[in-house]
Amino acid sequence: MSIEAFMQGYKAAWEHKDEAMFAALFAPDGEYHNTPFAVQRGKAALAEYWRRVKLQEDIHVSCEVLASTAAGGIAHWHVTYQVASEELFQIWARSTGTNLVPRKQGDPLPRMVLDGLLTAEFDQGLCTCCRIWWHSMPVTS
Repeated sequence: MSIEAFMQGYKAAWEHKDEAMFAALFAPDGEYHNTPFAVQRGKAALAEYWRRVKLQEDIHVSCEVLASTAAGGIAHWHVTYQVASEELFQIWARSTGTNLVPRKQGDPLPRMVLDGLLTAEFDQGLCTCCRIWWHSMPVTS
């Protein structure tokens, strides 16, 4: 697998909200570090983590490969989505490094923008380790 193919799969898995498609990008014991201090390891944990994207709507993902080698690569990614549930908003609000949105009871859920970098390592056509660094904030009109 190349970083280009991985990013195409990553984009498709996110936009289609498909946890099986996401997990299929990884080796059986593959790792996804969604923050520097959290890791999902193995296909079951990867799929469980990815299910949270089902709480997003109107997802748009763009990617740019910054570096590519035979064993991995680096990419910049950018995502916008509409928060579709109070549950997702609370998950996001508890995330380290997020800007809390001043929101009163009954206010609409925000549209979010995420921007980040990703490194991926590959072996035998699958990702063995993916690390992302990101920041998010609500989209302002």
